[in-house]
Amino acid sequence: MHIQVCYTGGMHKQLLIVAHQPSPNTQQMVAAFISGSHAAKADAVGVSIVAPLECQPDQLLAADAVIILTTENLGYMAGTTKDWFDRVYYPVLELKQGLAFALVIRAGLDGTGTQRAVESICTGLRWNLAQPVLVCKGPWQEEFTHQCFEMGQYMTAGLDLGIL
Repeated sequence: MHIQVCYTGGMHKQLLIVAHQPSPNTQQMVAAFISGSHAAKADAVGVSIVAPLECQPDQLLAADAVIILTTENLGYMAGTTKDWFDRVYYPVLELKQGLAFALVIRAGLDGTGTQRAVESICTGLRWNLAQPVLVCKGPWQEEFTHQCFEMGQYMTAGLDLGIL
């Protein structure tokens, strides 16, 4: 699934959301990213949502920042997220150093293995964590959508203001 959300005005920056969203709850989290992004009122920022299996290196190369949403599967990131990293790592390694990123983990356990693995890969890519990792753990809570709204708003506003 690839969704392009464009705002009016001339786009100058691109926020890419790479989201593994296998459940209604994770789909709500992605909807909250979009709502938050829209609330930032940043006409110069476009937003794309792409499933990890569909996201290609050129989409990442076109991005000015990325939000990664993954579920925790068996104490590790979703296989689709790992597949995405495997496919984009070397094509973007030298070209996207310093990319701002945010990470959201929907964890049934504690998310530590997933966080450690993703942060290790992003460190190798020389990406910069734009805000603290958001680990949404345990049973579903409505607060998760509020936190994702704030992340979408922050990342979009940060791009619009040139601080990311």
